[in-house]
Amino acid sequence: MNIETLKTIQALRANGQALVRAVDLQSGEELLIDPQDDSSELALAARDAARADKSGPVEIAGRDWFLGVFNPPLDLVIVGAAHIAQPLAAMAGLAGYGVRVIDPRTAFATAARFPGVAISHDWPDDALAKAPLGPRSALVALTHDPKVDDPALATALRSTCFYVGALGSKKTHATRLERLKSHGFDSAALERIRGPVGLAIGARSPAEIAISILAEMTRELRAGNEVGQTSRPRTSS
Repeated sequence: MNIETLKTIQALRANGQALVRAVDLQSGEELLIDPQDDSSELALAARDAARADKSGPVEIAGRDWFLGVFNPPLDLVIVGAAHIAQPLAAMAGLAGYGVRVIDPRTAFATAARFPGVAISHDWPDDALAKAPLGPRSALVALTHDPKVDDPALATALRSTCFYVGALGSKKTHATRLERLKSHGFDSAALERIRGPVGLAIGARSPAEIAISILAEMTRELRAGNEVGQTSRPRTSS
């Protein structure tokens, strides 16, 4: 790998962007592929490799390539320092996520309740403007308070994050979607929100609900569009 390629990879990863380095094993030709934006056959293979976090050889149109995956760290934004947030933060950390909790309610979002977790007491749209979501980001809204959850969800829908989830019943979620629709989001964009959040595994306790959320996040991260999720921001405006 030449020094310019290394500098490019480091800069993009620092900016939260995934990159795949493709090397032709016969000729030595080197390509840097953005797995989000390229749609060639080689890029589709690169996208699969990036999604799986797995480097390795592929054959494309009779040429042998080695795909080296350079993904930025996984990022989980938890909006609302609710009781579910504590086990979710701990489990996500074990799964390799950098976790940050956003909650303007200072009594809930404390270092004692979330040891080793980055905490912001800004309003979600302000916090996410300072540290934007990227393709390796997931956002889960847990407050049940539209003043807190809605700005976070709107920001997530305008981003390329791979997962957006929101706690609440089907009735609560339907009302939430109507509010967001009034802010210009179309049906395709709103379908990105997983609500009620988490896989339907019969979870009851905060820890079980956290497991269901992390399981759904993992499915979206690894399967992506294969299960109907898109990382593309889509609004009617």
